[in-house]
Amino acid sequence: MAGDITTIARPYAEAVFTRARESGRLDTWADTLATLSAIAADPEMAEQIGNPNVPSERLRDAILEIAGEEPGSEVGNLVSLLAVNNRLATLPEIARLFEALRTRDQGVCQIQVLSAFELEEDARRDLTTALEKRLGAEVEMTVETDPSLIGGVHVRIGDLVIDGSVRGKLRKLATELQF
Repeated sequence: MAGDITTIARPYAEAVFTRARESGRLDTWADTLATLSAIAADPEMAEQIGNPNVPSERLRDAILEIAGEEPGSEVGNLVSLLAVNNRLATLPEIARLFEALRTRDQGVCQIQVLSAFELEEDARRDLTTALEKRLGAEVEMTVETDPSLIGGVHVRIGDLVIDGSVRGKLRKLATELQF
């Protein structure tokens, strides 16, 4: 399901990023999207967004009022577009993707690493160095532990996935053997 929302949110995030970069307002848009994301993620607002009986215009107006934005502004237009297309629930993902684009534009790649075991500092440093060399960019790496990987690591760099886990290799073997 997370992949579905990312697929839906990506074109919006890319469009907002392009517009923000053109207008020189990357930081302003990042702050605004963080605010909109927090509003949409609020449990009470999320409940209203998920309620098909609440008119999209009412949701749009509520979000813009809370955010302090005017309808007709660029932010107002984005929220209106999302409301009309029943996409307000994607605001947190749009904000996350926008931030990833902004970080990448600054020459930094955000990387998520899942490891079967806790990575020691030397292993983290070696992995960071190898990824910086491969990507040709500075790397910001977050590492989480997932024992279900059995062994190895699972690396996610945006849409690129490098699965060096034992679980991933077993799945690949099962697919090849048609299990």
